[in-house]
This record gives sequence, structure tokens and C-alpha cells, in this order.
Amino acid sequence: MASGSFASNTSNTKVGADKNYTFALTILTSLFFMWGFITCLNDILIPHLKAVFTLNYTQVMLIQFSFFTAYAIVSLPAGMLVEKIGYKNGIVIGLITAGIGSLLFYPAAGYQSFEMFLFALFILASGITLLQVAANPYVAILGKPETASSRLNLTQAFNSLGTTIAPLFGSLLILSVAVKTVEELKLMTADQLATYKLAEASAVQIPYLGLAAALFVIAAIFAVIKLPKIEAADVQSSNGDSFASDDKKSAWEYKHLVLGAVAIFVYVGGEVSIGSFLVNYLGQDFVASLKEADAGKFVSFYWGGAMVGRFVGSAIQRAIKPNVMLTFNALTAALLVIFSMLSFGQLAMWSILAVGLFNSIMFPTIFTLAIDGLGKHTGQASGILCTAIVGGALLPVLQGYFADTIGIHHAFFIPVLCYMYIAYYGWKGFKPEFAN
Repeated sequence: MASGSFASNTSNTKVGADKNYTFALTILTSLFFMWGFITCLNDILIPHLKAVFTLNYTQVMLIQFSFFTAYAIVSLPAGMLVEKIGYKNGIVIGLITAGIGSLLFYPAAGYQSFEMFLFALFILASGITLLQVAANPYVAILGKPETASSRLNLTQAFNSLGTTIAPLFGSLLILSVAVKTVEELKLMTADQLATYKLAEASAVQIPYLGLAAALFVIAAIFAVIKLPKIEAADVQSSNGDSFASDDKKSAWEYKHLVLGAVAIFVYVGGEVSIGSFLVNYLGQDFVASLKEADAGKFVSFYWGGAMVGRFVGSAIQRAIKPNVMLTFNALTAALLVIFSMLSFGQLAMWSILAVGLFNSIMFPTIFTLAIDGLGKHTGQASGILCTAIVGGALLPVLQGYFADTIGIHHAFFIPVLCYMYIAYYGWKGFKPEFAN
């Protein structure tokens, strides 16, 4: 994404720390909720499609690969698009694109095509990517610099509300249809087989048709409202200094941004890896022996913990430095995953679910620390950070490989390594190195 001011033609109101942006933040919160809800539905799709298409762990993780690869491909072009057509128009296009992706689930389920599902996921994620590129820095900029991390944590809490509700919703509608084995299908009559296939397809089609309708309605709302104008060149760092006129020509020249992009990569990769495997992990005999529909409901505890942590973290970060909280949460998350790997039964189950509570403040805190003081380069930095979300595409596939080779229990060492790096970023890597 080209550097320069991250401008919008949505209104003539200029962003300033002394203004009240309650309405803008409220309406933007709906976006965070929607993309959290949609992203977390992947955790329910994974066990469903794994059974339907008889896939191994590596193959089924192509769901996350297709979804999060959109961030790598679309983020930078999305940033340039938003700068060209305006912030509000970018949001509307993103919502419409996501709606089209949701509609594509209908033929994918009807034709029972895994490849069509992957394509639909990519289109859906492309729309969400456009929303993220614009909304995350917008919320961070919309107010006082010193409370940017707290503010983004608050809006991200509603993102977590979406991720908490989605597993319950998906478990009831998608996992409610028990997938038959090959042997069971052979014993069915033609009529029974046709009825079963219809129910199996409808389990996916109906939820995503509803999502498409919701996305189109929200797009229509954003098309008619007004939002404040962003001029990222006026953004100050959290210590009150402005670096809009520094001599750096690109956001890539800021070390704390580059290290932050790596932190975003491993954070999303680690968080998505855990969420993607939870249903199958909780179904293991040595953990909880839960059926898929029941295990799917427990996934809400993982994402619900993130929601609670973000609401609490938003308040705590007004008193405790964000980087300190980031380091503490990352180390605690790493220890919880290690404990789950070394234990069994209820201890293994609840320790891995508890990781969600400590995931809570990581993404918004890393994001705001990484763009701190970048001024006119904030827009480009947002594109870079959103591109790094591709970690959610690559690391789950890697963990899937290890789950197939060394077992699902010990494959969780991948998130442990991710959290250790995030702890380093919160301890030292976040420190800005500005031009003199």
C-alpha cells in the first residue's frame, strides 16, 4: 500500500483527540462483531468438512489456508483501494464482497465440492480483509493516542463476542447433522441417501445465506451514514510526539513495525491453530471424549475468554503499560498450552480453553504498538500488519502436518513457540526507533 495519508471522503469532520466519536466507534463495532463471527465459524466447518470429505488434518487445514491467504494477497491492494475511493466506500465494497463469498457456500454445499468451499472462503475473507485494513487503524486513530490500545481492545471485545457466539450457532446448525460413514451410506436406500445429502447441504447453506443477508444490510447502512475523516499524517505517538515529518520513506524502515508484523503473524497463526483443532482435540479419548456437536459448544469458552479478557484489558491498560500486559499474557498462554500437552482429561481440556482469556489483548495491543508514531506511514503500516494475518493460513497447516505425524496432543508445540516470540516483542521488540 502506498505511503501517505490514510484519507477518507466520508465527511468534512477532521479527526482530533478532543472530539467525541461515540457514534463512529459504535457503528464500527458492528464490523468487528461480524468478522469475528464469520472467522470463528471456520472452527465448526473444519470438523464437518473433515468428516464429509474424509480428509486428514493437513488437508482439512486448507480451509484456514484459503481463508487467511486472502490477507496476504488482498491487504496491500485493499489499502490502496481505500486511499483511492475513500474509507466509507471501501467498507461498503468489503461488506458486499464478503456477502458474495457467503452466497457461494450455497452451490459449494449443493455440489458437495471441497474446492468450491475453498474458493468461497477466499472470496469471503477478501471482503473481511478490506474491512480490517481500514477499521483497525481507524479505531486506533479515532481519539487520544495514549488510549489507542485500550480503545482498540474495547472494539475487539465485540469481535470476540462474535467468536463466542459463532461456535454455539455453528454447533446447533452445522454439526447437528451427524456425518455418516462410508459403510453406513452403502446401507441406505436411494431415498434415504437423497434425504441425508439434502440435510447435509442445508446444514451449511442456511447459516451462510443468513450471513449474506446480514452483510448486505450492514453494507446498505454504511452507504448512507457519515464518518469522520482520517488524516494519518496528523497522528501522534503515544508519548505525544509527532513523527509525520520524519525522513523515513517507508513504513518498512521502522524496526518496531517489522517486528510487530512478525508478532501479528505468529499470534494469528497460534490462535487460529488452537481454535481449529479444538473440536477434534476435545473429542480425543485422552482428553474429553466429546461428540463433535458437544465439543463445538465448548469452543465458545475459548473465544469467550478472549471476549472477557478484552473488556477487562481495555480498563486495565489505562493503568498498566500495554507492553507489560502483552508480555505477561503471552508467557501465561505459553505455559497453559505446555500444561495441556503434558496432561490429560479435564486438566488438558480446561488449560487449553483458558488460553483464550490470555489471547484477548494480544492482537489490538501488538497492532497499536506497531503503528505507534508512524504518522503519514500509518496507512501503509496497516496494510503490512493485515498482510501478516496470513499466519492464520500457514501455521495451522504446519500444525496439521505434525498432528498427522506425531499426534494432535503434541502438535500444540507450534502455538507455544508463537507465544514465546510475542513475549519477546512485548518485552523489547516494541520499542520505536525513530529517525533523528
